[in-house]
Parts: sequence; structure tokens; C-alpha cells
Amino acid sequence: MKVTLLNFTPNPEKTISIAAKLCYSDSSIDELEDRVKGISHGKFLGKIVKMGHLSVLEHAGFTFGVEGISRATTHQLVRHRIASYSQQSQRYVRLKEPDYVTPPSIGNDPGRKRKFARAIKNSYGLYRELVDNGVPAEDARYLLPNAACTKIIVTMNSRELLHFFRLRCCERAQWEIREMATRMLKLARKEAPSIFSSAGPACVAGPCSEGEMTCGRPGEIRKKFKEL
Repeated sequence: MKVTLLNFTPNPEKTISIAAKLCYSDSSIDELEDRVKGISHGKFLGKIVKMGHLSVLEHAGFTFGVEGISRATTHQLVRHRIASYSQQSQRYVRLKEPDYVTPPSIGNDPGRKRKFARAIKNSYGLYRELVDNGVPAEDARYLLPNAACTKIIVTMNSRELLHFFRLRCCERAQWEIREMATRMLKLARKEAPSIFSSAGPACVAGPCSEGEMTCGRPGEIRKKFKEL
């Protein structure tokens, strides 16, 4: 899996600070820009987030490129509706060689791994045979497994990212999307630490949200995300 931060709103913390101050000021935009030059974005944005004034976070967006993930994971990802997605098409891109993700629960067992790889190889083999014999790729792709690798570009605003990290960085999330979300958080935090300093699963900034389904390791999880 490879996750890259392709682009983001320049000076995201400044942009959000200006938007937040605008809501409570009769100053002009130029005056607001001057007012935020010397402020501590961390302290100010921390206060804004604590107040629950999260709409201002929507003014800063982040675009990620993700490759080497399975279709099983992108099916989960695109359920997050406040986002934009562009994914490699299986209609127009003909797949030449088997490229797939093996879950650890299968890959860690030699016997399971061999059987899994054999099944994948067979499905890709028949896929190529059909395509070579004139079957449209959009029809032959019905053979391809959820494990098939894909590439996707995703753009989310800061508010939606906080929600995404809360759900998908949690130990209760499926392992592959959890790994992807954690890598995305690490990249976003580097560029906007004041926004994402306490981002992650619910237990990072408060109590666990999973009730009886908790992993039971909040201390360990908080330490992990603090040191991310």
C-alpha cells in the first residue's frame, strides 16, 4: 500500500482561523488576515473544535493518492459521501498480471496462502483468456476478486477527515482501511498539526465509542496516535 498527500489547501490552519474569526467579527477580510498573523493557531483552533464550531474546518481540503489497496477497501471508502473520488477503471484498463492484496489471516498461513494464490491466479487467467478472445474488459472483470488491487484519488475537507479518522482508525475498523486511514492521518497532521493533533479513533480524545465492542486497549491506542 502506498499513500501520498498530493495536494492540500495552502496554509490550511490560517484559512480556517480566518473563517472562524469572520463569524464573530465585523472586520474586513484584509483586516482579518492581519489579525491572524500573530496568533497561536493551535490554541485558537483547539478552542474552535472544542466549541463544536466544525463548519469552518470545511474550508481546508486534502487530496490523497492511494495505490496497492484492494477493491474490498475502496468499496468501504466510497461510503464516505462528503468526498470526491477518482478510481482506476476496470472497464477501460485491461489488467495484465495478477495484482492483489492478501489478508494477513491468510498470508500468515502457508497452506491458506497457496490456495488463495491459486484461486486468484485462476480467476485472472480466465479473465485474460476472455479478453484475448474479444470479451469486453467490462464483462470479463466480473471474474476479478475483491482482492484485486486498485488505485484511487480521494479529496476530503478537514471536517470530514476528522470523522473519517474517528471511524476508520479505530481497532474495530477492517485492517486494510485502518492502515490506509492511519497513513492519511500521519500525512495530514504533518501539514496541519493544530487541526489533527487529537485526530484518530474516539478514544484518542475521549471515551471509547464502541461500547461492548471495545478493543479494551485505550491506553495503548492513545499512545500509538500520540506518537504517530
